[in-house]
Amino acid sequence: MKSVFLDFATVSTADDLDAGDLLAALPGLTRHAVTPDEEVDERIAGAEVVLLNKAEMTRARIEANPQLRLIALTATGTNNVDLQAAEERGVAVCNIRDYCTPSVVQHVFATLLALTHSIREYDRALKAGAWEREEQFTMLHYPVRELAGRTLGIVGYGVLGQAVAKVAEAFGMRVLVAARPGAPQSEGRWALRELLPQVDVLSLHCPITAQTRRLIGAPELALMKTDAVLINTARGGLIDPQALANALRAGSLGGAAIDVVDQEPPVDGNPLLAPDIPRLIVTPHTAWAARESRQRAIDELARNVRDFFAGGRRGRVV
Repeated sequence: MKSVFLDFATVSTADDLDAGDLLAALPGLTRHAVTPDEEVDERIAGAEVVLLNKAEMTRARIEANPQLRLIALTATGTNNVDLQAAEERGVAVCNIRDYCTPSVVQHVFATLLALTHSIREYDRALKAGAWEREEQFTMLHYPVRELAGRTLGIVGYGVLGQAVAKVAEAFGMRVLVAARPGAPQSEGRWALRELLPQVDVLSLHCPITAQTRRLIGAPELALMKTDAVLINTARGGLIDPQALANALRAGSLGGAAIDVVDQEPPVDGNPLLAPDIPRLIVTPHTAWAARESRQRAIDELARNVRDFFAGGRRGRVV
């Protein structure tokens, strides 16, 4: 049986993970570090099992491979697979969930603390010799704020959102949860426009849908406090990047930490990559990427594959 992993390097680099369970589930698995789109057709030809993270499995590719039985993702999102075509052709599709929660939560608070303590600003100032020129023991040039007593707003209250809320409460923060986009305010949930003016920090953890695309644009940013912080570890399309860049440059927002953008890698550029934007941390989709989280991803993938061949439906979306 032919099986292929199209983009193993998106999960493991320099063989830093133990793939033993996966190789035991799929003896003879061919692992490609990366697969350019123009080479996908050749590599999946004749395969019964295709493993992938971000590679595209289009209708044409699914229909061209009648032997295909299983498409298994090392990710939660399935937007890179034509699910309708898979269902029509009887091809199983499975994903993985809740494998990177500790890593994402750490990233949220690592960037939040870096912003609220002006870590990067002080580090740059010291390396430029500013401390040596001071007349006292400390520098108070950049703001430092406590999290205790501040309000955190969460959009997307699934496993990730709830885990972030738990840590926020340990810091002494008040947590407000947004209602699902398009839904009215309800008990325990706030309509977004009612929530935004109240929060000191807004953290996004919702999927990208027709209702959430560009959820945070210029009108929403204008509702936020001028010293509020926005964090996005979910999907790039949730935020209007030009509107965010404008707000940060104008000083109408206190800071932002962005781990995701619309196009990854951003080969066509992105307004948030400009070097002159103050109080902005941009990371290359690494919030999830702790080694432990990536190992869980591989282990979950192996469990899904074994369960499929045992006749189960573990992780199935189709």
